[in-house]
Amino acid sequence: MSVVTQSGARTGRMRELGLLTLALGVCLLAWILVYQGVSVERAGALPEKFWLVAGVSGGLILVAHVLIRWQAPWADPIFFPAAVLLTGLGLVMIERIDYSLAARGKGTVVDGQMMLAAVGIVLMTATALALRNHRSLRRITYISLILGTILLLLPMVPGIGRSNYGARIWINVLGFSYQPAELAKIFFAIFFAGYLVSQRDNLALAGKKILGIQLPRGRHFGPLLVGWMGCMIILALEKDFGTALLFFGLFVAMLYVATERVSWLIIGGLLTAVGVYFLVQVMPHIQARFDIWLHALDQDVYQAQYGSWQIVQGWFGMASGGLFGTGLGQGYPGNTFAANSDLIVASFGEEIGLIGLLAIFTVYLLLVSRAIKTALDLRDGFGKLLASGLGFAIGLQCFIVAGGVTGVIPLTGLAIPFLAHGGSALLTNWIIIGLLIRMSDAARRPYIPASSPLPSLPDSPDSPDEADDDVADLPADENGEAQEEQTEAETDADRYPTEVVR
Repeated sequence: MSVVTQSGARTGRMRELGLLTLALGVCLLAWILVYQGVSVERAGALPEKFWLVAGVSGGLILVAHVLIRWQAPWADPIFFPAAVLLTGLGLVMIERIDYSLAARGKGTVVDGQMMLAAVGIVLMTATALALRNHRSLRRITYISLILGTILLLLPMVPGIGRSNYGARIWINVLGFSYQPAELAKIFFAIFFAGYLVSQRDNLALAGKKILGIQLPRGRHFGPLLVGWMGCMIILALEKDFGTALLFFGLFVAMLYVATERVSWLIIGGLLTAVGVYFLVQVMPHIQARFDIWLHALDQDVYQAQYGSWQIVQGWFGMASGGLFGTGLGQGYPGNTFAANSDLIVASFGEEIGLIGLLAIFTVYLLLVSRAIKTALDLRDGFGKLLASGLGFAIGLQCFIVAGGVTGVIPLTGLAIPFLAHGGSALLTNWIIIGLLIRMSDAARRPYIPASSPLPSLPDSPDSPDEADDDVADLPADENGEAQEEQTEAETDADRYPTEVVR
């Protein structure tokens, strides 16, 4: 182990620049392979507007890197390059499927997705620059609950909400479609973090022990039941199995982080099983999803309208890809419905094989692990819960999507982060990267106590002096909350040594 001091610490910005260069290079190379792979006549040629796209992308990424280097110099160097790599590979596969759509006379979507990717990088940078101190988000704990609930219920509003393939999860505003549940997950993560950090002692209190499960006390069991009922209502009204599973899983995971009690995971799993079983019995749409999952290869299920044809075609594609794939541009992923969105994992599996898919999911694993590392390094309880919650949100969504495509769980219709076509998920996940960049800057910044003779780093959000300043800046009518934040800052400061050991 080495002791990190102010003079010897490394910010990681040069590593970030190197990884960004590598990520962009991999995406451009994949684009060339797709362009040449779809037609033998294009061998040795570059895609149209290749240098323009490469120059604009490189310039935008470089500007974002410089701004992060300036305002968040201690940020984790993994988040930004990993998001660039995943987004770039998603654009490559979307264009590859566009070639198949164009051959059938259908419209292409890669240009719009590329514009949304650029907007996503801008939103990430703006989030990291505007949020000077992640602890300020704790002041909007209950506002976040209200905003998240409103966003979640917007698809039910007549006139703007619309249904697609049985699920009512979209809204139309000024000609644009948006899935508000994607943005709602950020607000719910903020609410869960703010609520759990103030109630963690109560929630950790143990009640009776039944069948080896340590039950919580009755009066503290209410929040879990409310969260469970809310998710079941969402599932019943909007017929959105994926969103309900994501939100309840996120809440239970953050509850476990706050209390460190395995009993919450067991209780949450049992409640999920009971709720889903009940809704499967009374809702034909959800029951059809489970029939497709359990009997996908039955002839009646395969040939039915909205039957298992889609998922089975994805399985055939992945099977033809084998270990190493058919090669970029040389498979037939366009034969599958929604191959660039719901089934983009199957599209990658066909053309880059199991080995390529494992490499992609390793990048997701790296993203989630760095978010958990950020949570461990942060010196305030709210930040720990929020960073872990955002990491769990990405990880759970990957599991739900990949599990649905491979048949582990029913197909839900959620979009895998960064890769899949769809602006709602892409923009939201880039905002999450911006939040993680800001929090990782606070987590990795060397901690210098007020009594240290060394000068404090500029803009450090983690020193006790600034924690006191944050409290002093609060309005007078928030004295109770200010006192609570000050006590938490002092407690966390006493818990950590003068120097950070990494």
